[in-house]
Amino acid sequence: QVQLQESGPGLVKPSQTLSLTCTVSGGSITSNYNYWTWIRQPPGKGLEWIGYIAYSGSTHYTPSLKSRTYISRDTSKNQFTLQLSSVTPEDTAVYYCTRDSLALGLDYWGQGTQVTVSS
Repeated sequence: QVQLQESGPGLVKPSQTLSLTCTVSGGSITSNYNYWTWIRQPPGKGLEWIGYIAYSGSTHYTPSLKSRTYISRDTSKNQFTLQLSSVTPEDTAVYYCTRDSLALGLDYWGQGTQVTVSS
């Protein structure tokens, strides 16, 4: 059973960089055809796809956030990390790390972590 767990600060000041880590257990982040994805949900809004780092190490970001987003990984720790720079209050959301498998879609999710951007 694959499990994902987000960790990171719950409060970030405007203009700073938001940094979240997802620790994966029960499966390797280098296993073929899995895409390790970040998704967020602002208050009162729907889910927003942020980007992924693939099993190969390649990355892809949603165009609207691309200039501020960086996703990386540490294969020795089986973790992947989201960095979102120059945050504003509009980046306040619950952030989820997920696994997107080609066969089953978004099949595993972390519990989500609330990040608030405020001074």
